[in-house]
Amino acid sequence: MSKYKLAFVGTPKFAVPCLTALLNDSRFEIKAVISQPDMPSGRSMEFTPTPVKVVAEANKITVFQPQKISQIVDELRAMELDAIVVVAYAQIIPESVLSLPKFGCINVHGSLLPKYRGASVLQAPILNNETDSGVTIMLMDKTLDTGPILRQRSVKLSAEETAETLGETLSSLGAEILPDTIVSYFSGDIKAVEQDNSLANYVGRLEKKDGIIDWSQDAKKIECFTRAMAPWPSAWTWLAGKQLKILKVDALMIPINSQKPGKTFIYNSNLAVQCGHDSLIVRKLQLEGKKPMAAEEFLRGYNDFIGTVLG
Repeated sequence: MSKYKLAFVGTPKFAVPCLTALLNDSRFEIKAVISQPDMPSGRSMEFTPTPVKVVAEANKITVFQPQKISQIVDELRAMELDAIVVVAYAQIIPESVLSLPKFGCINVHGSLLPKYRGASVLQAPILNNETDSGVTIMLMDKTLDTGPILRQRSVKLSAEETAETLGETLSSLGAEILPDTIVSYFSGDIKAVEQDNSLANYVGRLEKKDGIIDWSQDAKKIECFTRAMAPWPSAWTWLAGKQLKILKVDALMIPINSQKPGKTFIYNSNLAVQCGHDSLIVRKLQLEGKKPMAAEEFLRGYNDFIGTVLG
């Protein structure tokens, strides 16, 4: 039996399990991988290959890294593809590419569409204290995350869920169901179902400034916020003109409301911060230019920290 010819489009670590699943499945031939251009990173600012590129090159797959995917339309057309699979590419796919493959373009999206279309889909359910999230495999159309759905799978969120742990769970889940979903769609065993646009909402791309903590909010909302912002842009606040990351807080709220929001104090030998309603115990933090520290270690180095008002 001839193999289905695919191109894979993706960039970050989230996309790697899906690419690996397709590479390991004898029903598919990956004709090419398209990824974002290499970017400088780290203190040395050396150009670093994307995680998807690393896997592709290790498997001797041709890699394209155009500034815009429309620049390689001719190359993609020549491959006579059955489908293009897109996972976390961070770029809108134009109609000139969407129309190329026999079965169109298939996207793996990290939310239960139509809820949470857009970029920060891993952070949104945690930020909003949702009980579950999931992954959607869908056909792509010319607008963002609006295409008909092929398959979905949901997961329960733990009380300690972060954007990082949820990303690992959903990327593995997407990889688990992707190969059979593609083949079932090609064979006609599953049909695409249109989304209910009346239930849709959008979440934008996060920037560093989006991680700043508003201490006037209630403690539970800030606790969710610290988990949603991990590992990037991280939840942070100001301390004497420097950024102070709040890396971990307790899930248990303290019913203390006698301090000014943002003020630090000691509660049962633990570092606590007053919020707009109730207070939080801080377990791990990191001052700009320093290493991450447990709260106990941090307090030993900053004797005058208690009583400071953060923000």
